[in-house]
Amino acid sequence: MNRSVSCTMKVPKGELLTYAPNGQITTKQLIELFFSSQALLHCKSIPTLEYGFLVQIMKYSEQRIPTLNEYCVVCDEQHVFQNGSMLKPAVCTRELCVFSFYTLGVMSGAVEDVATGAEVVDLLVAMCRAALESSRKSIIFDPYPSVVDPFDPKALAFNPKKRSYDRLQKALDSIMSIREITQGSYVEIKKQMDKLDPLAHPLLQWIISSNRSHIVKLPVSRQLKFMHTTHQFLLLSSPPAKEARFRTARKLYGSTFAFHGSHIENWHSILRNGLVNASYTKLQLHGAAYGKGIYLSPISSISFGYSGRRNFACGYMSGLHCVLKQTSRFLQSRNLNCVALCEVITSKDLQKHGNIWVCPVPDHVCTRFFFVYEDGQVGDANINTQEPRIQREILRVIVTQSS
Repeated sequence: MNRSVSCTMKVPKGELLTYAPNGQITTKQLIELFFSSQALLHCKSIPTLEYGFLVQIMKYSEQRIPTLNEYCVVCDEQHVFQNGSMLKPAVCTRELCVFSFYTLGVMSGAVEDVATGAEVVDLLVAMCRAALESSRKSIIFDPYPSVVDPFDPKALAFNPKKRSYDRLQKALDSIMSIREITQGSYVEIKKQMDKLDPLAHPLLQWIISSNRSHIVKLPVSRQLKFMHTTHQFLLLSSPPAKEARFRTARKLYGSTFAFHGSHIENWHSILRNGLVNASYTKLQLHGAAYGKGIYLSPISSISFGYSGRRNFACGYMSGLHCVLKQTSRFLQSRNLNCVALCEVITSKDLQKHGNIWVCPVPDHVCTRFFFVYEDGQVGDANINTQEPRIQREILRVIVTQSS
């Protein structure tokens, strides 16, 4: 390949590689250029040419692909998320990358959330609204949107450095019902949203693309019947590295399942930052009576309590077996409660205080399912994940999803 302009590149070791004008770049020089780039810094061990260039490429790919989620798909710089990487590749919050992604469509295919169905979008919007309407929004509404101004591509309409919750609320209120979004052509829907508020559609795009967890609606045939809600989702938020560490620990110590309850206003952040140890931090909402860690319980009623609902509308606590008559695909109410079903490592680190468990090791807890209830309703309050029939049902659904 002929060049009319000289090119000088500084490699990680500080050496300069120079290619003269009108000079021909050899294959060897191309190899040097590739393996002297910023990408090489992502390798735990630098592959050599001992077995040839193709093997070198393969070795590089083996190390690079599992860590793609840790770097921005536009600038390839490491993410600066507070709690580390998440499951999906994403665009970082640097202004140039946000502009490139939203305005120019750079790498939009690489982070397109193909699994985000209408029901999941509906849920993501509900979580965003709950966090925005919370009295704790300055703490829990994290991350704050980075959205390019459609009228000024050099500016951000929503900027984490200059937060305007009122303007954000106005745009969120203008997002049309998800049921309406599923009707008609995308172009017409966008036009309608733009008429209501030019920032509504960009905000909706951000809500979808900023979700860094894998969440999909479970079909009825694969739902956990004992949870008594049609709003059931598969929820995976652990990046490959954490999942690998979890599986290693599971081989050593085994695992079980337990519920984790948290108010819906917290899930906007959890889906983007992961399920973290919030004890003794500004994120803590409830007390930490049993010390620092992620709080779980094998009993559903305890976790339902942490979700913000303490007066159970149905279930064994009232002496009735309640089957909720929910038929709509979409959420009908803003009064929502939710609970996650997690897999937890049963090592000596897991502290059991009766039916309240505390896991101080975040790597030992992985979300598996997510359940949403409307208008204060909950499922059976006395579900115990340690009962054999419950465990069999959970494993059946997990195996079905895996296949």
